[in-house]
Amino acid sequence: MAFIAPSMLSADFLNLSRDIEMVNNSEADWFHLDIMDGRFVPNISYGLPVVAAMNREAKKTLDVHLMIEEPGKYAEDFQKAGAEYLSVHIEACPHLHRNIQQIKGLGMKAGVAVNPHTNVHQLFDVVKDIDLVCLMSVNPGFGGQKFIQNTIEKVKQLKVERERQGANFLIEIDGGVTLDNAAEIIAAGADVLVAGSTVFKSDNPAQTIAALKAK
Repeated sequence: MAFIAPSMLSADFLNLSRDIEMVNNSEADWFHLDIMDGRFVPNISYGLPVVAAMNREAKKTLDVHLMIEEPGKYAEDFQKAGAEYLSVHIEACPHLHRNIQQIKGLGMKAGVAVNPHTNVHQLFDVVKDIDLVCLMSVNPGFGGQKFIQNTIEKVKQLKVERERQGANFLIEIDGGVTLDNAAEIIAAGADVLVAGSTVFKSDNPAQTIAALKAK
């Protein structure tokens, strides 16, 4: 059974407290928070004050995904804002091992996010150091995109390498997760499903979360 992490990027920001409470009371496991800087991705989302505000009401793990340049400059600030998992993009980190050690040194779980075009073999030297791999199954920056099917193969490759090295990281899928493809993604080896539009644009978000959890 996979963890379900509703993406708050798809929440109603005029009713954010209501949507946080819905997730708190649902079968969801984590809150997934997408931070975008308009540089690494062509969009700007929200920043530290919003994360800190969410943390005051959230009763579940904050899974913070930094889609930003120079994430090392902000890791400590996100730890103070309440991040429990902090993922940085391999494409934004020329000194990835240093970023991972920084995150873990701050007491957070370290994640590495991977864009659709990036080969997962680039992670194999650090898989024993990380707690989470966030596989982007759409091009990062915007919600509501269609799932890139090749992501299934990347999940399988990571699962094999995890077993080969005796590593313990979770495999997270971010983008295009629906009730129709969730079971296939989990069967391939995913541990965490991020779902934004599928949850928040449904008629009954809590019921949709329960349906994903049952896959």
